[in-house]
Amino acid sequence: MSAPVSRDLPVAPGPAAALPTAFEAVPDLVGARIARRLAVFLDYDGTLTPIVATPDLAVLDDDARDVVQRLSETVPTAVVSGRDLDDLLERVGIPGLTYVGSHGFQVQHPDGGRTTVPGAESFLPVLAEAADRLDARLAPVEGARLERKRFALAAHFRQVPELRVADVREAVMEVAAAVDGLRVSGGKEVLELRPDLDWHKGRSVRRLFQEIADRTGADLPVYVGDDLTDEDAFREVMADGLGVVVGEPSITWARMRLEDVAEVVRWLAAIADGGGAR
Repeated sequence: MSAPVSRDLPVAPGPAAALPTAFEAVPDLVGARIARRLAVFLDYDGTLTPIVATPDLAVLDDDARDVVQRLSETVPTAVVSGRDLDDLLERVGIPGLTYVGSHGFQVQHPDGGRTTVPGAESFLPVLAEAADRLDARLAPVEGARLERKRFALAAHFRQVPELRVADVREAVMEVAAAVDGLRVSGGKEVLELRPDLDWHKGRSVRRLFQEIADRTGADLPVYVGDDLTDEDAFREVMADGLGVVVGEPSITWARMRLEDVAEVVRWLAAIADGGGAR
């Protein structure tokens, strides 16, 4: 990354509120786009769409869709999500993107070909057993919602009364202990059970960026996200790229920040359109 972007930026996790705005990097990122050095990876929920009461309500609006499509015409662009791959494809639906589902366990490449992390399929029976157990445990908890994904189980507690949130956490931990082969991860008002493999968004982004670099010569990965699950990706791109956090988590590995989804859309437009006015 050129000096104007990297100078004086943090190289260790710290408070998001202290980070500079990502709009400061726009001139350098436009230059990298023009020189075909740039690749952009975007989270979905909380980054391209606002956080909503339930995942099915997170709809990509026309402005966000338009700017991602414009950016993808000159920059290798990926949408990276914890959502199932087919769900992500249906919600975004822009040809020519790379789509990364299930926190990196599923990928659809721009040519339509799909790949799955080796060994992930062997966890499907374990996930099915855990789903049945967790569904039964969460049934009595008002507002709890179990989302069954191909390679994860997500226990959402955004609508659970505060006094019952501990019941959701306890249920997830007990099922994880009872069923071998799964690990617990967290996000914004959600806990997930995933295959106990050393794989996450960060590793997926690194592998995809290496493929892009080999193909195009790009050398600057940019990752934009808002949640705990995005921290792996921020950490992965820190050495040679730029992590941009949306909102204000307490501590983050990102090096710059944007306030909200509206700022993400304006920032992407500035990069796609050559700099533009803030």
